[in-house]
Amino acid sequence: MARKETSENPGRLQQIAQTYKMTRRADSKVGLVVAAVGIVTFGVVLALGFLIDHPIYAGILGLLFAFLAMAIVFGRRAEKAAFGQLEGQPGAAAAVLDNVGRGWTVTPAVAMNKSQDVVHRAVGKAGVVLVGEGNPNRVKALLAAEKKKVARVVFDVPITDIIVGNEEGQVPLKKVRTTLLKLPRVLAGPKVTEVNDRLRSLGTLMSNMPIPKGPMPKGMRMPKGR
Repeated sequence: MARKETSENPGRLQQIAQTYKMTRRADSKVGLVVAAVGIVTFGVVLALGFLIDHPIYAGILGLLFAFLAMAIVFGRRAEKAAFGQLEGQPGAAAAVLDNVGRGWTVTPAVAMNKSQDVVHRAVGKAGVVLVGEGNPNRVKALLAAEKKKVARVVFDVPITDIIVGNEEGQVPLKKVRTTLLKLPRVLAGPKVTEVNDRLRSLGTLMSNMPIPKGPMPKGMRMPKGR
């Protein structure tokens, strides 16, 4: 057991260190901010301890509260930095959808046009969610076409479409996950499985195209229809 614990701890510390390095590239003040939060939190709790004549207990609590506050602030700034690096990158929405949580089946790139605007599909207890990213005007047409195609296969299931972006009526990348999780759950587990089975018959854009799987090369053009 002791050997297992010592092998796990370095892994966690290394992960924290990597996250810090990634965050610091986008947020150079993260170290100072986190340290300041810890010091201020500890100082406030310790001062309260002197006021009630229990500085030792307050010091212990102050350390605990300081570490907690530092972890919360660091986590939020790390998340903000991660989304900042993803923002505007092709396939960013697919990366977010992959981490939406259990109960969702995500199929990236179910539709794409020659300008590389893309639609991803997620299926869960909220029904079918189509997520478009790219130029808003072109994505609307792409979403409408995909929605009609999906509706022919799962006509008895709610279909929600969203466009990723920061303009009015769009969903910011950092809010895509929470938007999906807030949707009302209207399907039971067996029904979700049935919907996935039906949609599987449509295939995916990547599986229907004679190209290697993996990240799409920049500047790649879609084949013209015959």
